[in-house]
Formats: sequence, structure tokens, C-alpha cells
Amino acid sequence: MKKAASLLLLWLALCLPLYTLALSPSPRVVIGAERLFSPAYLPLIKGKRIGLVTNHTGLLPDGQHLVDVLYARKDVKLTTLFGPEHGIRGDQDNHVASGTDSKTGLPVISLYGKVRKPTPEMLQNVDVLIFDIQDIGARFYTYIATMNHVLEAAAEQNIPYLVLDRPNAIGGTYVDGPIGGKPGEPVSGVAQLPVTHGMTVGELATMFNEERAARKLPKAKLTVVPMQHYTRELWYDETNLPWVKPSPNMLTLTTATVYPATCLLEGTNISEARGTLHPFEHIAAPWIDGEKLSAQLNSYKLKGVTFKPASFVPDSIVDGIKIYPPKFMGEQCYGTEMVVTDRKVFESAKAGVYVLHALKTLYPKQLEWRQGRMDKLWGTPKVREQLQAGQTPEEIVKQWDADLAHFRKVRQKYLLY
Repeated sequence: MKKAASLLLLWLALCLPLYTLALSPSPRVVIGAERLFSPAYLPLIKGKRIGLVTNHTGLLPDGQHLVDVLYARKDVKLTTLFGPEHGIRGDQDNHVASGTDSKTGLPVISLYGKVRKPTPEMLQNVDVLIFDIQDIGARFYTYIATMNHVLEAAAEQNIPYLVLDRPNAIGGTYVDGPIGGKPGEPVSGVAQLPVTHGMTVGELATMFNEERAARKLPKAKLTVVPMQHYTRELWYDETNLPWVKPSPNMLTLTTATVYPATCLLEGTNISEARGTLHPFEHIAAPWIDGEKLSAQLNSYKLKGVTFKPASFVPDSIVDGIKIYPPKFMGEQCYGTEMVVTDRKVFESAKAGVYVLHALKTLYPKQLEWRQGRMDKLWGTPKVREQLQAGQTPEEIVKQWDADLAHFRKVRQKYLLY
């Protein structure tokens, strides 16, 4: 008995620490904004006049906004705020006007109106530019374009630029979709990205800046403040960071997961469910048969996703925010819900092709292409032209391979995690 008890105690001594370690939660990701005031980075902003590019997602995990933290400090001087699409407070769903921040009284300059890149006049009172916005990971989500426009201005005006890194919401491994521009050209902007790039804003900034040299363009004095405890495989809900919806229609991580596929419906007359509490998760129109559309999409046997009939009535207010008038506002719409069953194998960019193919197959007379918008979303007219010419989804996605291989090779050089 004594020997058995001793063996049991020995087993517990050896195994319990491993068991406890397995049960312990993974450490919370530390975002770049938290590290800004550390000894490694504070000297870059101390005593400087700061221009901050941010919005409502520029929060620290304790709920404080970076605007308020910088404004309250005595060792820096926050002088100017720059707002992206949806504004500094994230409560606008169209082009944003410049104005004044209601809390600090600081001037807010819109970078989502007629002006997208800060002018020299806008930067006269700025010694250092800082970017801190949560992105989701799709090329056509406009925050990374704003980040790059500011990088261009920083390079041209010789102003140091700090990008405070945050996670890619839909993970940092899935890279897919067609690439715009000319094959093999430098990846110095969003036009050369695929639909899903699998990079953080800090990695994108590094790539865009370094690739400028190949175009014989001036580089910015860029500093990326990296995260701690972040790995590429993490989805946002695995970072232990609080979710703040990045825009009025990006309500949840589920929304972000399907967004690369269904945002493409903006290039058609089909509703992507803006004006509902499930934007981008549903696909519908008043004249669609939900059973037929769901059956057609399920017949493709796409990985990690299934489709089931759904209906909704779009409204002009979503989650308390007035949005840009959605398609079919006030009308009963019928269609399908995209249900992700395994996000690790779900290929959202490819799914977008199949969704468009299904709509064209079932509703060739009702489906209308908004050609300019569609081509801008894909980054190329090729996908629309191929669908209209009757090519199959398999034929279309196969033609991405060569450009994606080149992009992955370039991308690899700039990964930070």
C-alpha cells in the first residue's frame, strides 16, 4: 500500500503541473498601442506634436481610448486627429466630413471624403504621425488604404510614421483571391493585394514601405510597434482582447469571417443584408427562392460552410446607428444564410465566386452587375468577365495560382510573427 501511495504521489507530482499548464488560458495579446509608452518607443514621441489616425477601435484593453491617453499626457502634444471611413467615433456610414472632436476639442480631418491623403497643409502642426485602427483582413476594407495613404504622405513630407500593430481579425494564414495590377509588380499598395492577405496592419505597412523602393519612390521613416503573444494562427476571439465592431455593419467576428465573400454582392443588385443584424451573413432579394439558392450553393460542397434558407427586411438603422440606405429597404427579401461550420478550412474568397455563379445560374435575367463596383472589389475585371463568359468557378479560381504564388513569396519577407 505504501509503495502504491508513493507511486501515486510521484505521478501527481509529475503530471499535475502539465495538466494545470494545459488548462491555463493563453496569454492575452499585447497590442502595439499598449507598448507605445514603453522605454523602447516613448522616445519616438516624447516632446513631439502628434497627428493620430484612429477611430473608435483605437482602444486599450482597459477601455481607454488612445486619443484620451495621449491628450492627457504632459510629455507629448496631440495636435491633430485624422479619421477614416465611418469617422473617429465609428458612427457614420458614408463619406465623413472634417470637424472637431467633441471630447477633446481637437480638429478632426477626414481622410474619407474628397481628400484621402493628408496634404502638406494638414501636416504643418505635426512632428510624428501615428496609426492605430483595428482592421479585419480583407483587401477592400478601407482602413488599410487609409493607412497607406498616410504612409505616402509621411514619406513625401519626411515625417516619422508609427503603426501600432493589431491582430488580423480573421487570422494570419489564409491568402486567397485574384490580384490586381500587373503580374509581378511591387506590392506597394492595396491594388496588389489578393482579397484576403493574411497580414497585420504592421506587416502591410512594412511591405508597402519597402516595396516603394522598387518603384523609385521615397520611403517613410516607419516604425511598427509590434504585438506580444500574437501568432499567425490566432483568430480575434483567441487573442483575449475585447471585440469592438470595426464599422457599423461589422457587428461580429462571424460577420468578418464571411465578409470577403459576400461584400462582393455590393457589385450587384442583390442584398448583402446591410440594414439587418446579420450583415454579410445573408444573401437575398425580393424575387429569390431561398430553397433553390441554398440547394444550388450546397451542391458545390464548399469546405467549411453550408447554406440554409433565410429572409429579412432591411432597415436604415442597425444596432442603433443610421446607415447608408440599404438595398430593398423596407421590402421582404428571400435568400440564404451562409453558415460557417469550420472557419479553419473555409475559403471566403473562393466562396465569393461560387455565390456569384449560383446567382447567375438561377437568375440570369434578374441579376444585374454594377460593373465599376464589382471590378473595384475584385481588383480586376477578370472575374466578372469570366463569369459572364460562362466559365466555371473551378476554372476561375485556378487562374489565381500564379499571381498568388508570387504574392506569397513577397509577403513572406515582411511577416513579423
